[in-house]
Amino acid sequence: MRVIGGRFRGRTLKTLPGNRVRPTPDRLRQSLFDILAPLVEGAVFVDAYAGSGAVGIEALSRGAREVIFVEADPRAAAVIEENLRKIGVREGYRIIRRKTASVLPQLKADILFMDPPYSYEQEYDRVLRSLRADQFGLVIVQHAAEVALHHRYGFYTRTREVKQGGNILSFYEPSTP
Repeated sequence: MRVIGGRFRGRTLKTLPGNRVRPTPDRLRQSLFDILAPLVEGAVFVDAYAGSGAVGIEALSRGAREVIFVEADPRAAAVIEENLRKIGVREGYRIIRRKTASVLPQLKADILFMDPPYSYEQEYDRVLRSLRADQFGLVIVQHAAEVALHHRYGFYTRTREVKQGGNILSFYEPSTP
């Protein structure tokens, strides 16, 4: 797996061995950042259920001011640290080693990207409904095509869907309830 664009373009990233994490495929990451291009520069970006950190590292590579990686698995968090060290990133990020559902209520950022394990179907609903309207300017959820997310969760309404293979990116923006 490699960084696709920006100042770290082409740098190789490590992933956790086995099937404990499911990295966002390169092509899907490319589509995501093609859409986010005008929004990432200078943004605060949260990579929730971060796994290897590939999405957050891509955001840093493309000019995000700060990336907050949220990852409860200590082995995955160690891989994120290793990847950041390997490409020479020393600032502009935080790694929070806790469960996403317990951390998100305290966070505020321009963009939230979340990619929970596809088997955590109830997690999507619980986490998305817990968000406040003033927390995130844009929420992107990566999920399996078989997982049907609602059009609306609390203060957030789906404004776009991008399907690639067995994956979907659902984009949610704040709206009035």
